[in-house]
Amino acid sequence: MKKSPVMKTPKGFFFSVTEAAIKKPGRKDFALIFSEVEASVAGTFTTNAVKAAPVQLCAQKIKAGWGQAIVVNSGNANACTGRQGMTDAKNMVAKVSGHLGISTSLTYICSTGVIGTPMPMQRIIPAIGPLAGGLGNSSFDGVAKAIMTTDTFPKIASRTVRIGGKQGVIAGICKGAGMIAPNMATMLCFILTDIAVEKKTLQAALRSSVKKSFNRITIDGDMSTNDTALMMANGILGNEPLTKNSAEFSSFQEALDDLAYELSRLIVKDGEGATKLVEVIVKNAWNEEDAEKAALAIANSSLVKTAIYGNDANWGRIMAAAGYSRARFDPEKTDIFFNKVRVVRKGVMNNKDKEATEEIKGKELKITVDMHAGKASAKVLTCDLTEDYIRINAEYRT
Repeated sequence: MKKSPVMKTPKGFFFSVTEAAIKKPGRKDFALIFSEVEASVAGTFTTNAVKAAPVQLCAQKIKAGWGQAIVVNSGNANACTGRQGMTDAKNMVAKVSGHLGISTSLTYICSTGVIGTPMPMQRIIPAIGPLAGGLGNSSFDGVAKAIMTTDTFPKIASRTVRIGGKQGVIAGICKGAGMIAPNMATMLCFILTDIAVEKKTLQAALRSSVKKSFNRITIDGDMSTNDTALMMANGILGNEPLTKNSAEFSSFQEALDDLAYELSRLIVKDGEGATKLVEVIVKNAWNEEDAEKAALAIANSSLVKTAIYGNDANWGRIMAAAGYSRARFDPEKTDIFFNKVRVVRKGVMNNKDKEATEEIKGKELKITVDMHAGKASAKVLTCDLTEDYIRINAEYRT
């Protein structure tokens, strides 16, 4: 697996973006991803009981495991829009499929933006023809920009993997900056590869990667109605489709894991109003479940996040969060580190607050909690909580 210094796009995919003025005019907000051949498709979706119409449609289609196109809009989530919202989503799929000359079963739809507002179909439908007709005139990076809402930069990454003596590419984009909490984290993510992968294997691989990346990030503890991660493998590389028993599957999974983690870092780095990227690591826990519980409690704690913003090495808030997480551990055996500075040794202060405060002042921080209870670990990405987060979300619909 190799991290590409220059963004690479898998063979056989084409892209288009256009302006439909879905929320307001002046930016590209409508995008299309198309594979020249049918592809294996995998997906994971929000666990929120309130699911947007596009999520419901994709969840139905993904059972077949095949697809060829993804149409996505920003500016409107098409969530909590009733029967009309589902009708609108289906209509968009039908129109896009018609222009592409493919079955509606092969076209997936995703939306992101304001919840509860009807889709402006009077502007969307006329934009579908130019969108489909413009395939090849944009890039994957262009799609990444078109799906942004409160994001401040596009999020894109790629990896190369040697498969059957050939170089395959895995590339991904995502959006998300707020309303971020696990199961899944609030986002849209699209991952493409020209490597052939058997569809059940692809689903298992994506689910495994999401568990260790997008399901372990948090910005504000809120979960969205539209979370979707879709992956398409079109097999243009010409390799024998990978299965879990393939000799090269482990390399593929490693590359996918690495890609998903990088994209998840970019989401947290761009957290609404955030000034610092924070990695919370809980190690030597009784088991992985306990490690994850503690790490998520610490990462979600508003008190921890505001202390980090204020450059306050308040380790007591970290210990308290671990304590209410229901993870099994003995506080009197626990160490806490800010980067490499140990502020707590066996549950009590280590007189290193001054040194820890200097560590917190950086743009990135690693908080490590060593429970000395077992051998399991988990890491969660989060950020600080600032006044700008309140401002951004207070003005979201204006």
